[in-house]
Amino acid sequence: MSATRVFVARLAGCTVFDPAGDRVGKVRDVLVVYRKSHPPRVVGLIVEIPGKRKVFVSIGRVSSIGSGQIITTGLINVRRFEQRGGEVRVIAELLGRKVTFNDGSGNATIEDVAIKETTESEWEISQLFVRRPKTSPSLFAKGVTTFATWPEIHETTTDGEAQSAEQLIATYSELKPADLANTLLDLPRERMFEVASELPDNRLADALEEMPESDQVGILTSLGDARAADVLDQMQPDDAADLIAQLPEERGEQLLDLMEPEEAEDVRFLLSYAPDTAGGLMTTEPVIVSADATVAEGLARIRRHDLAPALGAAICVTLPPYEAPTGRFLGMVHFQRMLRYPPHERLGTLLDQGLDPVTANTSAAEVSRILASYDLVSVPVVDDNHRLVGVVTIDDVLDYLLPDDWRSQDSDDDIGRRAAARYDLKTGSIPLPGARRGDHGTS
Repeated sequence: MSATRVFVARLAGCTVFDPAGDRVGKVRDVLVVYRKSHPPRVVGLIVEIPGKRKVFVSIGRVSSIGSGQIITTGLINVRRFEQRGGEVRVIAELLGRKVTFNDGSGNATIEDVAIKETTESEWEISQLFVRRPKTSPSLFAKGVTTFATWPEIHETTTDGEAQSAEQLIATYSELKPADLANTLLDLPRERMFEVASELPDNRLADALEEMPESDQVGILTSLGDARAADVLDQMQPDDAADLIAQLPEERGEQLLDLMEPEEAEDVRFLLSYAPDTAGGLMTTEPVIVSADATVAEGLARIRRHDLAPALGAAICVTLPPYEAPTGRFLGMVHFQRMLRYPPHERLGTLLDQGLDPVTANTSAAEVSRILASYDLVSVPVVDDNHRLVGVVTIDDVLDYLLPDDWRSQDSDDDIGRRAAARYDLKTGSIPLPGARRGDHGTS
């Protein structure tokens, strides 16, 4: 194996292969242990394998590191990784720490760590890439960077001072929301709060939507009221409503008052419905157009990169106004049908005549049966005046049917068994999960 130094931040996301060349997973972090008189020793890699599970791969099983890939020897233990006392994750915990130079030249912050093989299958931290404090008053100025060896520095900690998460966030910048959520949940609790506090509002909102509700509440509680309201503004209204419903009522009202009025109005509207109804599951932001809109306009609307695939699968056609609650609901046009017609065709002529909307009080069980029976991705929801108020998508139903801790379950059979327990095929009912929106009234 080459003795060339390897920077840990560049290892994040690298593909791991077995000796046969089959893909095992991706590197998420490097694990080290401190030593008294030597630089920290690398003990292994934290690798994410299919199923979003993170496992430990001993550095002794790594035969090659380089060219954006890592090759291991033999089989790996697929038991879920659990950090032991004394072990430190380089990306999650070491990047962003403050250090002081032993020669008295000042402080710096660790931005990257280089590891190097010392003997066969033995790796240690060889250098630190650090940034000194900036000396210019300019807002855009940055401090100078330099390399330092472990003996040249010592770590400094200040009580009550959070560890910088800037470099860690840069490392996670390419992660999808679900992967970012899993990565945050794997961090030590205090570190998770530090990273969450520095994430941009939209990235944190995306991650929160993929987390269990208890963790959502924990992170939101760690934020100030103003920041928490900004993050809720960036979330989908139905996800924001679910999260606010978990908070004490007084705290929820405070955040709603701080949110943008239009966003808060959507959330309050959703909180008025019971959680086991179409109104409790729906999102209030489907794609809505007039009957005179053309196929070309419809395709342009669903082409938006920020639109969830389930919402882009069909377009709702209504009379004005075109924001929920709309004018009278006329019907839906599925995107596959739009592809079969010329760009100038009016969407009002392409409505699915066989799809009936559900009311906001329709049970979640009935909504799930409709989606399954007619192979639908979404179903429209109307009020008593036949105005469109939202749509329930297949992912809304799945989020409801799956157990609250489905993200952390290892067994596919266990998830299936527990989801089935929620849906009683004999009675056609879905038992209420633990507190969702019940404290905020029903329809």
